[in-house]
Amino acid sequence: MEIPTPMNAEAMQNWLHQNLPVDEYRGRRVLLIVPDNTRTAPLTTLFPAVRNMLSPVAKSLDVLVALGTHPPMPEHKIRQMLGISEQDPLRDVRLFNHEWDNPSALATIGTLTESETREISDGVLSMEVPVQINRRILDYDIALIIGPVFPHEVVGFSGGNKYFFPGISGPELLNFFHWLGALITNVGIIGIQDTAVRRVVDRAAKLIQAERRCLAFVVATDASPYGMFYGTPEQAWRQASELSGKVHIKRKQKPYRQVLSCAPPMYDELWVAGKCMYKLEPVVADGGELIIYAPHMKEISVTHGHNIERIGYHVRDYFTKQWDRFRDLPWGVLAHSTHVRGTGRFENGIEYPRVQVTVASQIPEDVCHRINLGYRDPATIDVESFADREDEDILLVRKAGEHLYRLEDGVSTQMP
Repeated sequence: MEIPTPMNAEAMQNWLHQNLPVDEYRGRRVLLIVPDNTRTAPLTTLFPAVRNMLSPVAKSLDVLVALGTHPPMPEHKIRQMLGISEQDPLRDVRLFNHEWDNPSALATIGTLTESETREISDGVLSMEVPVQINRRILDYDIALIIGPVFPHEVVGFSGGNKYFFPGISGPELLNFFHWLGALITNVGIIGIQDTAVRRVVDRAAKLIQAERRCLAFVVATDASPYGMFYGTPEQAWRQASELSGKVHIKRKQKPYRQVLSCAPPMYDELWVAGKCMYKLEPVVADGGELIIYAPHMKEISVTHGHNIERIGYHVRDYFTKQWDRFRDLPWGVLAHSTHVRGTGRFENGIEYPRVQVTVASQIPEDVCHRINLGYRDPATIDVESFADREDEDILLVRKAGEHLYRLEDGVSTQMP
């Protein structure tokens, strides 16, 4: 497959002038929904261009950062992410963080019934789930998502309506579909377009009264887009996910007994650096080791660390076979736990993970062991010593977390 040439800033701006229908926004209240700084995205180019096109015609234009449950971003960080100078008085645009854990910031816009969740999850989960969303969206005529699409461990591919749920959603739906994804497993869902979790997200999004639009893009590691797509979230996401499946999935001919998965600086806590495991788990050999190398990382999770330290990291069946112990904990935390720990078995009170997950960061050794992960002092790791050793079944990934690694069809995770 021939990979498209990434677009530079001029090409992105030209594309917007040709494809963003400015008249659709004339005289209307517009809410831009953008990712936080844990996603690779050319927002320093795209946001100023979109602002220059829409601000003169829209009745109002504001930005809401789709944090999910990530910590809020200070205004100066949002400005930096969007390419807004500190001297800009922001008279034409306001900047907001999502507040997932503030009930007064949320509005219930409907319910997914027990029969609906049973149908769209193929019977994996059956329960009534209230659909809550950031209430700010009720004050706008159009919600325009601006965000990238990558293979994703919970929903198959990120982007599209995922910027509403969990991006700006309340905790009930968030916990529901993250646990649904965990039950299906990371390996069973990542890099697949049509998934039960995507159906949940799309069904919930239909309850939003504002018109929904999406500018989706698929980027290279330096944030330059291979392609950009505009339309409804469903339309733009489908086109983007097709391209992402071609450029973001790397296929390997064999599994590796050791993988050094290097977390970029934007992954500053294990909650997001877990992506270094999610995207590489499929190519780690049975009994092999994956090292999350993040010498800059100090936290498990600012938001969820207390719960993670309470339960640790475990394979899915550790929870499902002891459900009475864990059912009242946040299901999104349980899902994160199983995704980081990976696949495995839990039999007769003993856990059998398929691979060893080791963390090389500033998280102390005793904490790593307490949460059921291995520990390496990052100072003892010479990254370059892992380079060019694939013939020894050792793989180095220098910027992990966004590209998915998968074995060629028919290749087993068992070492020869």
